[in-house]
Amino acid sequence: MTQKVFGIGLNKTGTTTLGTCLERLGYDHVSCRADLLADWRAGRKDTVFAVTDAHQSFEDWPWPLMYRDLSARYGTDAKFILTLRRSPEVWLRSLKMHALQRTSVRGHCRKLAYGYSYPHHAEAEHLEIYRRHQADVMEFFETAGASAQLRVLCWETGDGWDALCDFLGHDRVDWPFPHDRRAAIPRLNRRRIANQMAMMAGWAGGRTRSLFRAG
Repeated sequence: MTQKVFGIGLNKTGTTTLGTCLERLGYDHVSCRADLLADWRAGRKDTVFAVTDAHQSFEDWPWPLMYRDLSARYGTDAKFILTLRRSPEVWLRSLKMHALQRTSVRGHCRKLAYGYSYPHHAEAEHLEIYRRHQADVMEFFETAGASAQLRVLCWETGDGWDALCDFLGHDRVDWPFPHDRRAAIPRLNRRRIANQMAMMAGWAGGRTRSLFRAG
């Protein structure tokens, strides 16, 4: 399997589900790599390309930032999947919940990815990042004459195995679709969340300019 497949949707757009699907289809897959996100931000592109050269499919960070460079490097041997939520507001709610429930104060990718430690108190900026990323991706592939290499998928509106397999050129499968449900956590660590909220309130006074630059 020589084809490269890059998931270039922002995190919390169904990227984990996409990764599970690609693994089940037999791809040698790489998911979120905080170390490579740091390398990319620092301009160490060769380090990141060494990983993309060695594997077949990818999703989460840093791949949404790299689609222009990845398209230039792999040409028609690459396909790109832009995962979306059913609305920007749904995505933002999911991102905020994930920030509080599933990540530590410092053990996350958000500051390097978006320029903010938390999406709270910067909701408008994050919604703009989401909308701009979607628009920029679609404009890039259309302008490059490479629209056939891009597929936009939203698991919440009915996309599943058939849409994914058709795009990748795989035979259709009848397996149950692996919707990722890990964001639904019934018990909250109230003390931990309270500490995070207090820290966010302090950070809100010195808002960070967004670092998000894709491609």
